[in-house]
Amino acid sequence: MKSDVLIVKDLPPHLQSLDLEAIGSQVTDNDISKEAEPSEFIRTALPILQKNGVVHFLGFGNRLGFDSVPADLQRLRCRCNFHALKFAPEIQKLGSLLVQRLRGVSAMQTEMDKQLFGSNMLERPFGEKGDDAGGPSRYLALHLRFEEDMVAYSLCEFGGGEEERRELQAFRETHFPALVTRLRNTTVSPEELRSQGRCPLTPEEAGLILAALGYDRGTFIYVAGSQIYGGATRLRPLTRLYPNLVTKEDILSSDELAPLKNFSSRLAALDFIACASSDVFAVTDSGSQLSSLVSGHRVYHGRGRAPTLHPNRKRYAQILSEEGGIEWAGFQRRVRAMVDEYKRVRARPRGRTVYRQPRT
Repeated sequence: MKSDVLIVKDLPPHLQSLDLEAIGSQVTDNDISKEAEPSEFIRTALPILQKNGVVHFLGFGNRLGFDSVPADLQRLRCRCNFHALKFAPEIQKLGSLLVQRLRGVSAMQTEMDKQLFGSNMLERPFGEKGDDAGGPSRYLALHLRFEEDMVAYSLCEFGGGEEERRELQAFRETHFPALVTRLRNTTVSPEELRSQGRCPLTPEEAGLILAALGYDRGTFIYVAGSQIYGGATRLRPLTRLYPNLVTKEDILSSDELAPLKNFSSRLAALDFIACASSDVFAVTDSGSQLSSLVSGHRVYHGRGRAPTLHPNRKRYAQILSEEGGIEWAGFQRRVRAMVDEYKRVRARPRGRTVYRQPRT
């Protein structure tokens, strides 16, 4: 980025003592619309910059990530997002170790590896398990978005009966009071939500998709995400289908993870790395930020050799609703058609950020 933007790590001395909020130099997400075009930045931020000499974008997320922008800005944002931005060295090193252990070998030659690890790619000590592996171990990364907050906010039901309903309602009242207030004036049917594809996939539903696509019991699966709602009991149908299921906590020791323990975003960075480096990446919620950004990264750097499985939840709900009258062969055929639909190259829809869908 040196030829395009001057980047510094600290403000000049004459600006360091300023209270940026007090002098009106702070610009928040509320000041810039989500799909802002360059002209909005000129109207909003440029006068502040000219007056105070500095602008602080606070909570700045996804801005200038949408169409349309001039070609020079398009090139600049792609260079920035897909080439210049890197994880901190300690994240790169730990991520390299994680992927190395998942693969069982030290060789990391792909374009994805170069982008993710740079000069912080670790070499496996001589004699460590994997010297005679005969090539990289293949693994599938599955991002399960089935944490309690996701489940509660969805307003869907997952077979847990009255106990589940009470538990999730209590969680909503504590963590999503605005949602609870809004629900007092509207009626939401869990059945209707499911038919619309608005319910997160359970681990079992995700496992059935993989089985229908032909992934056998020996498939090695890395599971990304936080604590699954329902714990081991909820995961049991998936682990019965795929016993070789691991997480970052299984691959890295508690001592290795200790520096990241209290930083959820840094732990998520490890999941990003493991998912981006996988042979196949399976998504259960296309609206998830991590899944979407991993998918975009794989499209940009994967050179057509980094497949991502995107189920259409609405179509999948229709397939599952016929569970009593559909044979396994028919289920396989419809699931494969559903997943193949995503693979078609199409224009990026309006409102879809370029970082999540780099193809135009």
